[in-house]
Amino acid sequence: QVQLVEVGGGLVQAGDSLRLSCAASGRTFTSYAMGWFRQAPGKEREFVAGISWSGGNTYYADDAKGRFTISRDNAKNTVYLQMNSLKPEDTAVYYCAADINLYSDYYDYWGQGTQVTVSS
Repeated sequence: QVQLVEVGGGLVQAGDSLRLSCAASGRTFTSYAMGWFRQAPGKEREFVAGISWSGGNTYYADDAKGRFTISRDNAKNTVYLQMNSLKPEDTAVYYCAADINLYSDYYDYWGQGTQVTVSS
């Protein structure tokens, strides 16, 4: 089992930046690729960004490219999502997730989510 806890959400204005953190505990953190997902009200959950166990590979949803950066610190068992130039449409609950496979369609472990609200 892997336990994931996200922090860092909040209310910001359009154009602001925010950094989300996700702390992992349980099984060996470096066994897992990590991903960030989000779910806006009335919409399905969608992929935002993913990072391999080593941090050497990352990939992003088109809307996140150039604005968001995913990173991880394996010594701290933590993955981050730096979000810049935030837009109102980025408003959602953001979840981190872990899986053996970076490109998995169904990540195995999920956090409880953190709310990000971007006002115009």
